[in-house]
Amino acid sequence: MSHARVIQAIESICNTGCTSVSNIIQILESGKPIKETRDFSDAEINELKNELKSIMSVYENKD
Repeated sequence: MSHARVIQAIESICNTGCTSVSNIIQILESGKPIKETRDFSDAEINELKNELKSIMSVYENKD
């Protein structure tokens, strides 16, 4: 598993904006691939999904 690839994907995805990140999380939750995870292992996809969810939880809890 390459943590560096996951970090790179996180940065790329987060640069697309909150709405896009939320949509990507939903896609990943449904088990569908996205271009950023084309060569990822299941473990890397899970790490990416969990990190994105963690990042978005910060924004969802802001007033």
